[in-house]
Amino acid sequence: MKGARHKLSRVRGAGRHSRSDTSRIVAPNCAESTESGDVFIDCQERHLNTIPSAQAWSKQPKHLLLARNRIKVLRNRIFTGYEGLTSLDLQQNEISLVEEGAFQGLTQLTTLLLQHNRLSTLSEETIIPMPNLGYMRLYDNPWNCQCAMDSLVRTLQVPSNRNLGNHARCEEPIWLKGKKLKQLEAEQLCKELPPNDQGVRPSTSPQEPIPIRTKPESNAVCHTYLFPQVRMDCRNKGLTEVPAGIPDDVVQLDLSNNAIRHLKAKEFQSAKNLKVLNLSNNNMEHLDTDSLTGLLQLRELDLSNNLLQFVQYGVLEDLYFLSQLKLGGNPWVCDYSIHYMVYWLRLHPGVRYSGLLCRSPPEYTGEKVEEYINNYNRGCPKERPYNRPSADQTDPELWNTPQELQAELEEELEPSHLRVPQKYEIFRLS
Repeated sequence: MKGARHKLSRVRGAGRHSRSDTSRIVAPNCAESTESGDVFIDCQERHLNTIPSAQAWSKQPKHLLLARNRIKVLRNRIFTGYEGLTSLDLQQNEISLVEEGAFQGLTQLTTLLLQHNRLSTLSEETIIPMPNLGYMRLYDNPWNCQCAMDSLVRTLQVPSNRNLGNHARCEEPIWLKGKKLKQLEAEQLCKELPPNDQGVRPSTSPQEPIPIRTKPESNAVCHTYLFPQVRMDCRNKGLTEVPAGIPDDVVQLDLSNNAIRHLKAKEFQSAKNLKVLNLSNNNMEHLDTDSLTGLLQLRELDLSNNLLQFVQYGVLEDLYFLSQLKLGGNPWVCDYSIHYMVYWLRLHPGVRYSGLLCRSPPEYTGEKVEEYINNYNRGCPKERPYNRPSADQTDPELWNTPQELQAELEEELEPSHLRVPQKYEIFRLS
């Protein structure tokens, strides 16, 4: 316990007296933790304008998280002391300059995140000190695709570097604006314009057709964080649909406060490890039957504050491990269309849910949907097949079990004109 207190005080006050008395750099109030044997230093959103001294931490970190700070320049050898790093997150800073020797010594680094900064140029020499780099994000920077970028563009286009610089696009010059660095013709970058050129390079090919509108790429519009789990933040991006290419290692996905009105089939088929999904505040009106297909690991689902009136049959069928469901702030209509939701919840008693209240018709406004269903069943008994066993002919131990509820649900959802007399048999499984 004494050791734990010592470690905690070291983290909170780290840097007041570092391991070297000659260092005067005061480390911020960062969180130091260990996950699966790896040391994480979480300095996200600490208003930093420089890299903290490596001497501040009790152990050499494997992962350094510096997202959402105010760092503007990375000077030569700024990461001295961090030679054991395998991932470095510098996204969402104000970085406009990276000196060629900034990453010197980071021979173990495999992941570098530089997206959402102010970089206009970067040389190949900058990344040479990182021979194990296999994943680098550079998008959402104002890249000036001219001669100074020639060596970097060639490096990114080497086939073995397929995960370096994906989605990064030119901002300048105007004739290359929007072009992906991966798709540039590198030999064109150093060609000078003719003296009489007015700023627009002459076209050497027929005019390209207007591209077909495609879904936004998740990596280009959302922010991805690695700690404590892989999390993708897509809030307040003006999205009208779920972005494409959600990585399969994302555990938490936040799509709240957008303008997604319709959830289409198989929107999340690539997100097979997703455990938390937030779709609140989207004015969503409709969920396709297969819209949540493949989310076998999902634990938490937030559908609150949308325009949902009911959830159609089959939408929830893949959510085997769901434990929390938020439904408040939707105009739920208490008629026959709401029955599927209630029966599904009865068949999954481990799911904690909230906000399932009738908004209409007026006579049920404010009433719990569960209570509406109970009153419906008491006031209007269901039509039953003529030769279905009566209650006194059925084993009382099986009354109100999931098997009986499932049979009732299937019977209720089948149109009456298609019903035919059936004989139900109940098999006890060991």
